Amino acid sequence: MAMTRCAALIRSCVLAVSMAWGMALGVGHPIGHADSVAGAVESTYSQPGPWAVTAEQAFACCDSTGAAYDIWYPTSLGANGFRHPIITWGDGTNAHPSQYDYLLRHFASWGFVVIATENAATGSGVDIAGAVDKLLAVAADPGSVFHGRLDTDAIGAVGHSQGATGVLNAMMNSGGRIRTAVPIELPAQMWCFAGGCPDTHRVSDGSVFFVNGSADTIISPSEQALPPETAGLQSVRAYYDAVPGTVPKAWGTLVGPNHNDVQGQPDCAEASWPCTSGVFGYLGYPTAWLAARLLGDAAAERAFVSESGEFFASNPLWTNQISDITPP
Repeated sequence: MAMTRCAALIRSCVLAVSMAWGMALGVGHPIGHADSVAGAVESTYSQPGPWAVTAEQAFACCDSTGAAYDIWYPTSLGANGFRHPIITWGDGTNAHPSQYDYLLRHFASWGFVVIATENAATGSGVDIAGAVDKLLAVAADPGSVFHGRLDTDAIGAVGHSQGATGVLNAMMNSGGRIRTAVPIELPAQMWCFAGGCPDTHRVSDGSVFFVNGSADTIISPSEQALPPETAGLQSVRAYYDAVPGTVPKAWGTLVGPNHNDVQGQPDCAEASWPCTSGVFGYLGYPTAWLAARLLGDAAAERAFVSESGEFFASNPLWTNQISDITPP
């Protein structure tokens, strides 16, 4: 217990220094509203989708810790025979799914059913994967609103901070059931005091889109001073590089955001500190990635084609764009 308190104190102090350092250096420029994006695909998916959304807290119980599940889904489930892909969400440490309501509601507006455990320690990925099991069990009931309306072959995992480690672990241990992961502000391995940090060398199937903010220089830094061979995976670039070349992957850094901007509703007023400008930048390309991987959107797929896709066009909102995606 003493070690846990010590680790927590170290993390808090370093995070405070990180925020002060980022402000002093003026790291990047804040992301503006969604209408400031540069490309057609990003612009489209930065806007709310065509589906009205229903959200329910504690709609089902329970995960391995006794935590309930929350859910966001299109209100007119199954309209015109549509079968909805599934996204399982992973919270950051000590966070609650409601803190990500703007983002998760946005995903649901594009046709995804989003389920999130209320567990605030999701790094192992066990309860992120378990949320899919719970949703499928609920959907097996002929009386459920989800019955016959889910695409069980199109499952993705998205998570923030500790939840970012969890979605990678969930995908790697899913036997191919989870087809894509979007880790947001993935912590360097030095922060995984309780274990559970993913080794992305182990990714053998699925696909990954890494997203971090340029001001998140300590928890989820883009680069590291020492090579991964000696220091471990201490940067998003190292995590990206470690994913085998046989796996579709991409990485981009939003210019300006800090560790908790993804909690914006949509700005920073209700987000945990540190937050620079809010959730805006996390809407467009992450949703497009999910649409490409789980909805079969060819235009979204082309946006991530290495070097030639829209993601690689000059864009003041993004840096570090890289992928191994080849033309379809």
